[in-house]
Amino acid sequence: MRSCHSSWDYIMPHADFVHLRVHSAYSLAEGAIKVPELAELCAREHMPAVGMTDTGNLFGALEFSTICATKGVQPIVGCQIALANSDTAKNSGHGAPDQLVLLVQDENGYSNILKLVSSAFLDSENGQVPQIDIQMLAQKNSGLIALTGGVMGPVGRRLANGQAEAAESCLLALHEVFQDRLYVELMRHQLPVEEEIEPALLALADRHKLPLVATNEAFFSDQSMFDAHDALLCIAEGVTVGQTDRRRVTPGHYFKSAAEMRAIFEDIPEAITNTLVIAQRCSFMVEERKPMLPNAGNLSAGSTEAETLRSLSSKGLERRLAGEAFSDDEVMKYRNRLGYELDVIIKMGFPGYFLIVSEFIGWAKFSGIPVGPGRGSGAGSLVSWALEITDLDPIRFGLLFERFLNPARISMPDFDIDFCQDRRDEVIRHVQEEYGAKQVAQIITFGKLQARAVLRDVGRVLGMPYGQVDRLCKLIPNNPAAPVTLQQAIDTEPRLKEARYKESGVDQLMDVALRLEGLYRHASTHAAGVVIGDRPLDELVPLYRDPRSSMAVTQFNMKDVEKAGLVKFDFLGLKTLTVMDRAVKLIKESGTDIGLASIPLDDDPTYRLLAGGNTVGVFQMESSGMREVLRKLKADRFEDLIAVVALYRPGPMNNIPSYIERKHGREEVNYLHSILEPILAETYGVMIYQEQVMEIAQLLSGYSLGEADLLRRAMGKKIKSEMSAQRQRFLEGAATSNVPRDKANIIFDQVDKFSGYGFNKSHAAAYALVAYQTAYLKANYPTEFMAALMTSEQGNTDKLGGFYQELVRLGIGLNPPDINSSTGEFLVEKTGDSVGADEIRYSLAAIRNVGENAVSAVVKERGRGGAYRDLFDFAMRMDVAHTNKRQFLSLAKAGTFDSLHSNRAQVAEATELLMRHTTLAENERSNNQENLFGESNTDSNVSSLPVVEDWSTIERLRHEADALGFYLSAHPLDTYDESMANLGVVRYADVMEQADPSKSERVRFAVVVQHRRERSSVRGRYAFIEVSDQSGIFEMVVFTELFTRARDLLEVGSILLIEASIQSQEDSMRIVAQTISKLDEEVSGEIKGFRVYLASETMLEPLTAVIAREQTGSALVSVVQPLGTELEVEVELPGRYAATAAFRAALKSVPGVVDVLDI
Repeated sequence: MRSCHSSWDYIMPHADFVHLRVHSAYSLAEGAIKVPELAELCAREHMPAVGMTDTGNLFGALEFSTICATKGVQPIVGCQIALANSDTAKNSGHGAPDQLVLLVQDENGYSNILKLVSSAFLDSENGQVPQIDIQMLAQKNSGLIALTGGVMGPVGRRLANGQAEAAESCLLALHEVFQDRLYVELMRHQLPVEEEIEPALLALADRHKLPLVATNEAFFSDQSMFDAHDALLCIAEGVTVGQTDRRRVTPGHYFKSAAEMRAIFEDIPEAITNTLVIAQRCSFMVEERKPMLPNAGNLSAGSTEAETLRSLSSKGLERRLAGEAFSDDEVMKYRNRLGYELDVIIKMGFPGYFLIVSEFIGWAKFSGIPVGPGRGSGAGSLVSWALEITDLDPIRFGLLFERFLNPARISMPDFDIDFCQDRRDEVIRHVQEEYGAKQVAQIITFGKLQARAVLRDVGRVLGMPYGQVDRLCKLIPNNPAAPVTLQQAIDTEPRLKEARYKESGVDQLMDVALRLEGLYRHASTHAAGVVIGDRPLDELVPLYRDPRSSMAVTQFNMKDVEKAGLVKFDFLGLKTLTVMDRAVKLIKESGTDIGLASIPLDDDPTYRLLAGGNTVGVFQMESSGMREVLRKLKADRFEDLIAVVALYRPGPMNNIPSYIERKHGREEVNYLHSILEPILAETYGVMIYQEQVMEIAQLLSGYSLGEADLLRRAMGKKIKSEMSAQRQRFLEGAATSNVPRDKANIIFDQVDKFSGYGFNKSHAAAYALVAYQTAYLKANYPTEFMAALMTSEQGNTDKLGGFYQELVRLGIGLNPPDINSSTGEFLVEKTGDSVGADEIRYSLAAIRNVGENAVSAVVKERGRGGAYRDLFDFAMRMDVAHTNKRQFLSLAKAGTFDSLHSNRAQVAEATELLMRHTTLAENERSNNQENLFGESNTDSNVSSLPVVEDWSTIERLRHEADALGFYLSAHPLDTYDESMANLGVVRYADVMEQADPSKSERVRFAVVVQHRRERSSVRGRYAFIEVSDQSGIFEMVVFTELFTRARDLLEVGSILLIEASIQSQEDSMRIVAQTISKLDEEVSGEIKGFRVYLASETMLEPLTAVIAREQTGSALVSVVQPLGTELEVEVELPGRYAATAAFRAALKSVPGVVDVLDI
């Protein structure tokens, strides 16, 4: 921490007033001044200091201090804290709490305000406004200046309520606490209540000889922002601007100039002057600290951290080496590398960091929690491998320690650790227990009002029609990876521009939204970051409580918390680890026990799977582009996988073809210079890794690896002066290796060019290992792997549809959900003794609108009372708390009750009846009555169901897709098979199998639209449509001209005939729609009618009822029925009918109909 110079005599002339009560954007959904803007306002107005007093928090204290200092403005760190209303005790109801402004004078004051603000969040009751009481304030007030809080303060509120004596008593209590550090605060925002209480405030200040200070509570920068800020307050409260009973501020709550404030308080000039006095009394700013590591919790008795690290690392290395066959020379190489790394780690002061990470990873592994093999540059450390922090041998794979920790580049080591997603929180709780809850916290993050969100929020508070706002929001591209600003969306989307000037209210909507965009809306907890302190954290940073988290959370964000000296550890949840762990357990249930850490890295089935591009579900290798690369690459060694993980990114992706051609001997390998062959041989002369840059500098020009790491960073930054010096150093070193200067220049340029997109090999190797492990499981245990994969994604029905198509390709059956067989996970079901005969049973938890609690109740009750006998037995054994009509309906649509009752329409219609039985049965159980229904048999129960005709095939599939997200029992296109053949339709899977990337082909697809994503370009709107046919789910692009014509056809569920071109795009295939039409319309023109084949004994009444409904077309219908074993009779029916797929499906669904063929 640093004291700010509080004398401005030597500074250029400054304003004679400073703001002491500014709400920045960190007053969430209340303040509308961003911190950089606040510093700019002060500099523009020549104000020498400014006080930032956000509501209840210190979120921006470090950022505020740093930015103000760079602008030559003295930061006054403060907070508008909530003080418990002593009239009503602590509560969050009417009248409580009061506002008090605290300003930090010195380091002691900062320590106290940290405690106060942290306590307000951590010690207040749930649902209560975070607050402190006067007793705590009495204990933690030194180094703090207090302002009485204006109208909303404890004194002003009592005066406004006519409690003059209570107001005076409160003022005296505050005076007793703060002594000469208390100021009576005067405000003039033209609020009547301010005028009412001001005489009493002046009298009290005079009577007790207390100084006055003038403040202007600034929420926004200038008066033009008033309406937008008013909308922001409405967003925070969930009300509309038209409501009268809501919070408001005045147009005067803006950042006024010193002249304006002097004019407003011209009758009390000392109140203005005292703002400068207070500023001079405050001489503190929050500064950055060096990292403060906690003491490791796993020290050997009587040993230092350094001694413990050496001991554990040496023992760990010997265990690692004992598992492999190494020569004496190799063992010595490992031991020497370990000694070197330990010396560096200890010299840099980081042994404790390694011990802490080693301890909680060791605990996780001991507890059976899957841990990733490494992430980032940490995999380059042999110490990390010896301590089992990582699982990649850095010497075997050529990974460099200096890329992770470099004595020439002082920075904290940074391990990012992947844990099983389902059990990550257990590891964090362990760390809390190990180091103490007060010394461990998660890290805050702030949600912003981004383009779509701000437009939607502003539209709501302005009272605009939801449909209109929703339509406008959908015109803004939704791309989380590269968010589009609202102004960018307006500039590129003509319909937004048109709406702004033609539709009533839209111009105001846009104007307000543009002003509010980018402000903070809410606080939440960072997904991975955890800090561990060497002392209670509220001595170092302010703390916050996220209502959704049981842990304390730092009030500083990820960037600022590290600047404040806290050491961050990233506990990441990786779903793939959860999948692999579940797959290994399923494999074990089948009688085979495998350990992923010991699987061979040269498994033939695994490389065959990868070479075929059959990588659905394989980590990092699922995209269509990556699958195409794998097909061409034909990887046959682990190093190929490291390379492809590193190369498959924008920039280096251009080197993929060369890598592949060189690997297969179709292109000459060029090492630039023979001396570089040992470095570049692994990648066939293609520079891929940052480590190769470092090794080239070391081998060619004599750099140490530490110096080479600095060269790598310099090349990345492209600072001209630094690059010139590095080039000279590189050339001089190359000369000592007898490399000609011109050749060395060429090599330097090539290395420099590559360095902009070179990848960290340590990270690539670690993720390649996870990719290989998932590929190994899929290649050798496909049923178990796919079941585990589907369980991990059972909340994502879009992905489940894709996985189902993969099961079809693999020949693995997916059995439908069943009320007596399914659980909350996808299960492996044995269908025989032969390998590969297993099937997967659909999970109840993957059915939409059912929920985990309901599934748990179903499975638990089935385990207790046995299989459900019928629908009524099921209903009566459920309880109302876990069952509702919506869940019943979803289960029925999905076919979950088919084994109890096959008429899904009847079950769906009976949901209310079944729910009544659930309620009655529960009432009986609670009243300990005997079963009102007795032991009624299944037949009588079924007879009481509503009499309803079952859904047609098309209806059945539509409802099934609604419940599951995709078609499981059949596909809507199944009824078109003959017609599609006549139309020349091809299946997606066949096209992809036979497509020639060198040619552009045109083919016909019959598809069902699954999803549509619209995008904007300079030419207008276009769309990506996700569609399915019987062979898979795939994507097409529909460009602007066709999209404009066919937009109405592209609704979800539409069955279309699309003529498309198959185009080669770099390393993948792109499908571009050329024409779009309804399949039914195309089919009806091709079909003359239907020939319906009946079984020998068929009741004709149901068939007659179906046919009678379709007498509205021009097609023929004939009925064919066998007579005996050798003859059949065909009868052409009178009338004409609609030759649609729905009619065909309805005919096929009639009992006794064997087949329906086209005439």
